[in-house]
Amino acid sequence: MNNTTIDDDSDDIALLVGIQKNYDRSGESSELLSELQELVENINISVADKIITRIRYPNSRLLLGSGKAIEIIELAKKYKCKFIIFDDELTPSQQRNWERESGLCVIDRQEVILEIFARRAQTKEAVLQVDLAQMEYSLPRLKRAWTHLHRQRGGGVALRGSGEMQLETDKRLVRSRIAKLKSDLFEVIQHRIEQRKQRSRIPLPTAALVGYTNAGKSSLLNCLTQSNSFVADKLFATLDPTTRRMKLPSGQTLLLTDTVGFIRRLPHRLIDAFKATLEETLVTDFLIHVVDVSHVDYEKHRETTLSVLNELDAEDKKIITVFNKIDLVDDNNFENMYLENIENNCVTVSAHTKQGIENLYKVLQKILNDFTVSMNLLIPYNSYELLGEMRLHGGILEEIPCGEGVFIKGNIPNRLVRKLKPYLYSGDMTEISLMQSDYIQL
Repeated sequence: MNNTTIDDDSDDIALLVGIQKNYDRSGESSELLSELQELVENINISVADKIITRIRYPNSRLLLGSGKAIEIIELAKKYKCKFIIFDDELTPSQQRNWERESGLCVIDRQEVILEIFARRAQTKEAVLQVDLAQMEYSLPRLKRAWTHLHRQRGGGVALRGSGEMQLETDKRLVRSRIAKLKSDLFEVIQHRIEQRKQRSRIPLPTAALVGYTNAGKSSLLNCLTQSNSFVADKLFATLDPTTRRMKLPSGQTLLLTDTVGFIRRLPHRLIDAFKATLEETLVTDFLIHVVDVSHVDYEKHRETTLSVLNELDAEDKKIITVFNKIDLVDDNNFENMYLENIENNCVTVSAHTKQGIENLYKVLQKILNDFTVSMNLLIPYNSYELLGEMRLHGGILEEIPCGEGVFIKGNIPNRLVRKLKPYLYSGDMTEISLMQSDYIQL
């Protein structure tokens, strides 16, 4: 049997297998299997058919009973499939047993997601994180007849040795590769930590866009910041955090970071590998949770995101919930439902048509008010660099040049308050008007 790889230009065909357990809610397996189909189609594998099988207890050898396994193998061969893809995680021994019995490449949801991440990774950090996750996934599976390890960047290993000695050599090579990846990744992470430190010196509030994959986070980032970050109608289009500056109608400035999307049954090794990326959610002042409200399972997607945030210990962060893609919802009364509640930091928008964006601005302003102090200031001309700093960071509502300096009325970021306290102005606007008249006459 020859090694097989998932080829971008192939017309590979797969049979998808979902598992219905006794404790699963009705219809959940079908929903997850449809999601698996979307994942599989993202790596150019055609789906011949989908089958759901109910199990009471997992079979240690094949996950399913042997009779059901024979039925699935016969169906896969009838469709001339190259792949049998399980929605449930398979142990290394279960994968080996399935491949031995079927003569086909048998993979699970985790390996599909890893493959997508490998194709989407662009920056050095993302490439290293994906490579590490793939290596750690593959290490206990070196005995498999079918493997994708030779797709790894930086070279693979001899995977089908002639005996135990070759297998041990392969394992040693893979462990060495894992150690090297961890070392390289540590250096990149240290660089990102330094970048965060530099950002923290800028007295600006920060927010991270989080949500299920393909919820429209990048589109919303572009809409709010007038930028052109990569956007695609596909899963995991964004793997690397992207930070952009946005300005509210009040003049206040906010730093927005786009993050990798979440998904149900996201492999834990990917959460671990992408910890540095996902930590962007921990170091921001608050989160903007984007939900694709046009998706039939949007409530489940919402729960998944909150669950992953809980794993990251970020569930206590202040969260704005943005129900996106309202333009794709048929129900005209949708906006009048419980979801649209500015007081509870919930809004419905369309990043595509900009519907509801004004309400989102209101919610953002309400949140930003917690990070600012309303101040009247008189900045003397010999401290003009402070004026430049305030202009850079936003929040100036009124600016009046006068004889003694520049009068500023604005919402000042908390991080600048101590520096600006010596310039507090407690007089009234009449005095400012008189000083401005004198300044104009001069």
